[in-house]
Amino acid sequence: MNLVTRYMGLSLQSPLIASASPLTGELDAIRRLEDAEAGAVVLPSIFEEQIRAEQDRWERLTAAGTDSFPEALTYFPEPSSYRVGPERYLELIREAVRAVDIPILASLNGVTSEGWISYAKGIEEAGADGLELNIYFFPTDLEEDGEAVEERYLQIVRAVSSQVSIPLAVKLLPAFSSLGNMARRMVEAGAQALVLFNRFYQPRIDIAQLRLVDDLVLSSRGETRLPLFWIQLLRGRLNASLAASSGVESEQEVIQYLLAGADVVMTTSALLRDGIPRMKRLVEGLRDWLDRHGFASADAIRGLLSRERLAKAGPGARARYIDILQRYPAARSEELVCRLL
Repeated sequence: MNLVTRYMGLSLQSPLIASASPLTGELDAIRRLEDAEAGAVVLPSIFEEQIRAEQDRWERLTAAGTDSFPEALTYFPEPSSYRVGPERYLELIREAVRAVDIPILASLNGVTSEGWISYAKGIEEAGADGLELNIYFFPTDLEEDGEAVEERYLQIVRAVSSQVSIPLAVKLLPAFSSLGNMARRMVEAGAQALVLFNRFYQPRIDIAQLRLVDDLVLSSRGETRLPLFWIQLLRGRLNASLAASSGVESEQEVIQYLLAGADVVMTTSALLRDGIPRMKRLVEGLRDWLDRHGFASADAIRGLLSRERLAKAGPGARARYIDILQRYPAARSEELVCRLL
């Protein structure tokens, strides 16, 4: 069974990618993910503001009391041995690239234009095979209009793509007023892949403590519908790879995303819940399903149910699709898939 996949010009051993999480920040875990047949690994995001805060703390620490006690400086390690800023992250990239054969993708969230560009250059120089731009920005200024928000995203992609040569992926929000148009403009700005979608961690209210609580809620399979909709809509209409993200709990979600037209399927929550062996089960589940249904490769099903493929199949295929939707309004996606095939 051939699971080899192309993603923004890179060759992957399978279409399953371990996306950014604390799990992918450990070298041993990256090795184990490769053994579990992950196609690639996205390292945890590096955040510019965290780097700046760390650098500020180091400067305050080394400066404290030095006017009165110059010998205090001797208690601190030399700056070259105390790795502040992005150096630890860049070292992880270098170590991971040496340790495994699968692509290592970095993830970056900047704040300033200088930060986006300088850290992206450092990531490229460290040997990363690709870079995912995690533009984690949510507009809360009531005076900032949608056009300004969109331009901010596009400027980031243009700036980074003009300075590095490694392939770029952009994690998109589903909240743009014209998402399809924004996706096209992202590609024109230099993105070689789009990840659908970025998840914002929203606070809840603790009524006992009367406070906002920022806690992590892992994704569930109910969150696949929006990415599925847009992936099947965008498939074949953009000169870029499409990555599905959110709600992957079993091989069923993987298969649905591939049928819709995703080039790769990313998972984080399933690995955090169940550990790295879950990756192996996802890959084996995909392989078994393809074999049982007579498909020789993952490519054979990619985009079978995309809007582009259904339109090319003519009104007959569309009529069957509409008929099934009308007769089975609550049917599960996998049941619809079997009937369409």
